Amino acid sequence: MLVTLYAGLTNGAFDITVKDVISTLLRIHPKPDYDLVIFEFRLPRIVIAALVGTGLGIAGAVIQGITRNGLADPGILGINAGAGTAIVLFLFFYQGKIKGTGLGAIMAMPLFGLVGGLAAALLIYAFSWKNGRLEPQRLLLTGIAIASGMGAISLFLTLKMNAKDFEMVAVWTSGSIYNANWKYILSIVPWLALLLPVIMRKTYILDLFQLDEDSLRSVGVASEKEKAVLLLAGIGIVSACVSVSGGIGFIGLMAPHIAKRLVGGAHRRVVPVCGVIGALMVMVSDYIGRMLFAPAELPVGIVIAIIGVPYFIFLLYRSRMRG
Repeated sequence: MLVTLYAGLTNGAFDITVKDVISTLLRIHPKPDYDLVIFEFRLPRIVIAALVGTGLGIAGAVIQGITRNGLADPGILGINAGAGTAIVLFLFFYQGKIKGTGLGAIMAMPLFGLVGGLAAALLIYAFSWKNGRLEPQRLLLTGIAIASGMGAISLFLTLKMNAKDFEMVAVWTSGSIYNANWKYILSIVPWLALLLPVIMRKTYILDLFQLDEDSLRSVGVASEKEKAVLLLAGIGIVSACVSVSGGIGFIGLMAPHIAKRLVGGAHRRVVPVCGVIGALMVMVSDYIGRMLFAPAELPVGIVIAIIGVPYFIFLLYRSRMRG
């Protein structure tokens, strides 16, 4: 992460030496040009990438723990799409004002995302519930269907926008943080500060969820209540992330698998490591997308999808072979 931070701050259309970066950050003989590049363009983007990656990685660990499904992911299950659709609906009513939206509107976007993510989660739960329990395979299939439906609604809304706003929303929905700024950081930090401690305090519950329902009841766990609390926390984090970065998928799928290979299956270790891995993945992917085709940019969501799709296919193949 430190290497990525160094590369992200020093490299770009306007290269800056490490000495100048340190001088600017420490306010030693600051120069307006360096201030503009570092504080308005590069540093907010790196911070947003780290926060979004942390949130999505941890949310993925929570959702996989709740569903007992290693293929579950906020993007694959349609939670990203639900949050994204609600936010696109919000932006639809701000046509012509998206770039100039004030802090109040930016802070409201995660709330719209939460409503959309909850709606998607409720639909998925309703269609995946069978014989008094959640069917993992039905959950996966239902999530893919909900994500497709929500994606179609988002596309319909964006087609009704004017050309300028359509282009911006199209880039945003593909997963991009090119428009990162300190207002976006201010909108996501309170959600992470509120919900991450809730998840960390309940990591032992995620361990217990790996048992069957009868065993859960025998140790006195109110499974449905705990699932609701953890799911709500996960959806809140995803919604806040989607509101500032769009639909970045596969982080929540890959980070838990990598974390478990590094530190084992105990969620008190898996959850924070997922956050670090997710942050690193988004930071590196954003740097690649920014530098690979410079001066043009590739959205971070596309870079991650290029890695994530083969990984998802590999996991499907491995689960089939085990089955």
